[in-house]
Amino acid sequence: MNMTAIHIGASTVASMISLESANLSLTLSKATGGVTDGDLDVSPVTLSSAWSRVARLLLLVSLAVCGSVGNVFMISAVVVEDQLNKRGNAFLVNVALADLLVTGLVIPVSVIVILAGHAESLSTCRFEWTLEALCFLVTVLTLATIAAENYARLCLPERYASLTACHVTTTIIAVWMIAVIAVVLQSFVLDVGPDFCRRRLSGIAMEQAVGASVLVGLPALATIFLYVKLVIRVRRATRSSYKLPAATSSDYELTKTNMCSCLMFVVFWLPFGLAVCVNSFRPISSRVLYNLAWFALTKSCFNYILYGVADRHFRNAYVKLFHYCCCKTVSFSRRPRGDVRLRVHIIHSYASPASCRQAGDRPNGREIHEL
Repeated sequence: MNMTAIHIGASTVASMISLESANLSLTLSKATGGVTDGDLDVSPVTLSSAWSRVARLLLLVSLAVCGSVGNVFMISAVVVEDQLNKRGNAFLVNVALADLLVTGLVIPVSVIVILAGHAESLSTCRFEWTLEALCFLVTVLTLATIAAENYARLCLPERYASLTACHVTTTIIAVWMIAVIAVVLQSFVLDVGPDFCRRRLSGIAMEQAVGASVLVGLPALATIFLYVKLVIRVRRATRSSYKLPAATSSDYELTKTNMCSCLMFVVFWLPFGLAVCVNSFRPISSRVLYNLAWFALTKSCFNYILYGVADRHFRNAYVKLFHYCCCKTVSFSRRPRGDVRLRVHIIHSYASPASCRQAGDRPNGREIHEL
């Protein structure tokens, strides 16, 4: 009886997916005038059907796994590294969290659709694109906030001292609320502009142009202005003094890494944004638009690598986390009384404050915790 119920349930789910896929195909047929061309083999959810199923699975799984682990490492680095454990760096955690939603939720959904062997449904496509738009806006607004925080930290220390954890938390919540409201208005209330899931690649409405100018254009200009002004002031200060203090120099190194992160964001997302704008005046192949969208999406899988390469504190934190996760050993030792004791060996420099002692005080240079 249980097997019969399971079979009926599975058949029902498969029927619903097939029906929704058929509705999506009918919608696409109406949107394209009933004509299918070579551009329709590129999917906003499952990549190009010209690729083999195994190739798409390997690519997406690799992006999802590496990106998710890397973003978790980036979030954890701010916690475990003393030099990064500052209230302003919570904004870096917010960017990594937005990237983690992409690598840990959006891409795995595409993997599940490919594994199921069905064409993507309209609800699945809308879920992915809505979440992508949300993470994009959160990242844009947070990058502008990071630029303001870096400028205050290096150039306005008196005002930066008044930045409390409550202010940081309130700012992060406000960023997410603004992004959620904008995405809900765009996707579910106004329903204007390009609809990539239905392949209605029409022009950009006036409401969208105004919203993009306020939520994307202004933060981008503010970010450029603050970083340019910061670099000018720091260089002017270094001309009059021999060397920056150690703490200021460390903060400036992290600021330069943040600048590189902004540049990386522009490199990945600007081609897709320009293609969408040009498509409003001159039609562009949907194949180009979807491929550029997937290229922009992969930014979330590489941002943590930039911080590991460009900033030594993040690099040190990654090494600590790697050793903690991968270099623990478990061994059994027999005591003279005959009982067996489990001993867990953890790399001493990452396990406890007692690690500052010399390695010669412990056997084999490792801290031994007996359970």
